[in-house]
Amino acid sequence: MVVRGNCFCICDSGTCNWWFFMGNCRSGNPTDNIIVNHDFYKGLYSWHPNCCNGFIVSANSGNRVGLSPKSGGNYAVIKNRTEHWQGLEQDITSKISPGSTYSVSACVGVSGPLSGSTDVMATLKLLNHGSGASYMFIGKTSVSKGKWEMVEVVIRCPSSSKSESTSIGCSAVGDEVIINPQFENGLSNWSGRGCQVVLHDSMADGKILPETGKFFASASERTQNWNGIQQEITGRVQRKLAYNVTAVVRIFGNNVTTATIQATLWVHTPDRGEQYIGIGKVQATDKDWGQLQGKFLLNGSPSRVIIYLEGPPPGTDILVNALSVKHAEKIPPLPPPIIENPDYGVNIVTNSQLSDGTDGWFPLGNCNLSAASGSPKILPPMARDSLGVHEPLSGRYILVKNRTQTWMGPAQMITDKLKLFLTYQVSAWVRIGSGASGPQNVNVALGVDNQWVNGGQAEIKDRRWHEIGGSFRIEKQPLKVMVYVQGPAAGVDLMVAGLQIFPVDRVARFKHLARQTDKTRKRDIILQFSGSESSSLFGTSVTVMQTQNSFPIGSCINRTNIENEDFVDFFVKNFNWAVFGNELKWYWTEPQRGNFKYKDADDMLALCQNNKIETRGHCIFWEVQSTVQQWIQALNKNDLMKAVQNRLTGLLTRYKGKFRHYDVNNEMLHGSFYQDRLGKDIRTYMFKTANQLDPSATLFVNDYHVEDGTDTRSYPEKYIEQILDLQQQGAPVGGIGIQGHIDNPVGPIVCSALDKLGVVGLPIWFTELDVSSLNEHIRGEDLEVMLREAFAHPAVEGVMLWGFWELFMSRDNAHLVDAEGEINEAGKRFLALKHEWLSHAHGRIDIQGQFEFRGFHGTYVVEVETESNKVSRTFVVDKGDSPLVVSIDL
Repeated sequence: MVVRGNCFCICDSGTCNWWFFMGNCRSGNPTDNIIVNHDFYKGLYSWHPNCCNGFIVSANSGNRVGLSPKSGGNYAVIKNRTEHWQGLEQDITSKISPGSTYSVSACVGVSGPLSGSTDVMATLKLLNHGSGASYMFIGKTSVSKGKWEMVEVVIRCPSSSKSESTSIGCSAVGDEVIINPQFENGLSNWSGRGCQVVLHDSMADGKILPETGKFFASASERTQNWNGIQQEITGRVQRKLAYNVTAVVRIFGNNVTTATIQATLWVHTPDRGEQYIGIGKVQATDKDWGQLQGKFLLNGSPSRVIIYLEGPPPGTDILVNALSVKHAEKIPPLPPPIIENPDYGVNIVTNSQLSDGTDGWFPLGNCNLSAASGSPKILPPMARDSLGVHEPLSGRYILVKNRTQTWMGPAQMITDKLKLFLTYQVSAWVRIGSGASGPQNVNVALGVDNQWVNGGQAEIKDRRWHEIGGSFRIEKQPLKVMVYVQGPAAGVDLMVAGLQIFPVDRVARFKHLARQTDKTRKRDIILQFSGSESSSLFGTSVTVMQTQNSFPIGSCINRTNIENEDFVDFFVKNFNWAVFGNELKWYWTEPQRGNFKYKDADDMLALCQNNKIETRGHCIFWEVQSTVQQWIQALNKNDLMKAVQNRLTGLLTRYKGKFRHYDVNNEMLHGSFYQDRLGKDIRTYMFKTANQLDPSATLFVNDYHVEDGTDTRSYPEKYIEQILDLQQQGAPVGGIGIQGHIDNPVGPIVCSALDKLGVVGLPIWFTELDVSSLNEHIRGEDLEVMLREAFAHPAVEGVMLWGFWELFMSRDNAHLVDAEGEINEAGKRFLALKHEWLSHAHGRIDIQGQFEFRGFHGTYVVEVETESNKVSRTFVVDKGDSPLVVSIDL
């Protein structure tokens, strides 16, 4: 087959228009075309046939290949092609301008042994500093013998990276990455991944028809979950660009009515081997077509990329009507919500004090409600912290009897009283009657359009009144909202007093926290100046600038992230600690027995060390069984104990002195795999052995939902009980980790947990903090709540975010920076807080040769302008209660 170009044009679309005329590609200003010799009037000057041969057919010569040019101009003929990627190329490196958008046009035809049509593609070859070549597909057209066709596309090139190691890269605007996305050309470019792929216009006697177009494909004879339909997209996707993936899918056969279908990216890189990237998933059915949606981004420069669908059990066919991959367009962020008359602190529960008996309440289920007296008259502490001075409660409560199901209890409709985007605090006193067998969970719940929302939980082991507290927020208009109290076992009476649901005033709380922060994180500083000119320093100008706050604020990173220069740039500028998302976990470092994989962690640790970033080791073990490798789960007791010993010795010897912290056995309040198999003492053994192997590391417990009142497995008192029990057995527990995966945070609830845990006397860290909201402004506000609470509390000694970059976080709508590097509103709020927590001062030296100010702990630069010169010195402010005197010798 021979591929020819009649003319080729790339123009900056911001400054010109282009058209074809007499066989040439021209723009309104011919100099706008960055292609040299675009019309081939100088032969092949500036062109290079890539591993093939080429020649020019002039306007005056005879037609040598059986096809007349589109006009009377010259055209190039490229022949002796043995590979699909061979063709005509030109180096345009010096002509591309970062930040510009370009129109690309080429007139092409084909001849030779070809039946039907074929695709001719335009591709960019990108030579990246330090990472070799990568190829990016930018446009294509379908061509038949005997016809000229146009390849037309618009590409845009991002602004220059701040990193010198980043090459210029361009992306096609709105162009489809998938070839033959709706199977118009049969199964061309598609193949089976370990199975057969068949084209259909219908199935099941005409009951299954394509939703769009004329055809669909099936991946059949599947014997593994990963079998499915695939397409190689190497060279058609570019690193550091986000792509949206959509697919129309369903399942068929094997008596399976519903199953998960997942889109996955298989990526191969020369230095790291193969990776699997989950893109998106959908619960597919055998009844109708459904849409799968997802998004991905490649940080590095892979040598091969394949997208495929997988997931249903073996024997079940995956049906695909269409699969599309396109560069993700920027979606404008939602505006900040406008809330009129928020009525902060006003209880929306009707007849909360029961002054009218049980009016406004109704029994949920076939139980009985009555009003009784004898409950506390004071507000629960967490509500009191939010509301301040408040009238006492009435002392009356709802008594719920004849409960035959755990969900039965008092209920009330509150639909019309709620306002969108407000954060509501929930507070109540609860108690249970006699007859309970063991601890009982009591829950304030909300039914939001029949969806359960957790408003707070408490575990009750006795007959006392207990505080229950939680929070919620509604961001989409509901049809109906019901609040109800549920939980104890059937037959156990339930008592509820003083239920309060009120919107919280976060700004007022921030003002309180600012005063607390001043006490906790600042210190009085006296700069005492001396030197040869000290006698004449009175009145001399002094400027003090803080360059770094010493409070640890870090982030989770992943190995693939460090291939993205933009990610690394943001990370090293804004964080002073790091934790690895997966790369230090046992299932990562030893996925199969004896098959060790430490290179990823080594690479990440090197990055942190080179940038003077401290690291946490997460985690040595993980107590939740679902996270434990199958080969470990299959071991007998003796072999499991040996494996635990080897894990401790191998990891802590290899990295001795390199990780400041270790989470020794993650989530011990939520799992017990090792304890169940090796006995209770195994947890103490892990701590003791880790301490012996690396005495310099602080050893942490680490768990979730400790701070938000939503989980009876991990409330503060239970966490304290676990910590004290470990210490009594001799475990050198040195720190308390609160993960901080939280929704709708309320300051006093978080602070209450910190106060309780602070009594233990160990440093507290938020180790995996993230918040989630579709609205970036609300997300930023949630993050600000958590950061301010942590920064103001004297027991908290550090905060780790569980990531910040879109597509590389464990929760959706939690990122601070979008996939292509743009800082969103939540990210701007984060950076504003970091700036707020830097102290600056300006003034003049007093008669004693001193300059006094109050500032945050951290590193400072002081500049003094004397009569003869300008002097600069660096000093550090450590923690301390008394004023710090810093001697500055000029």
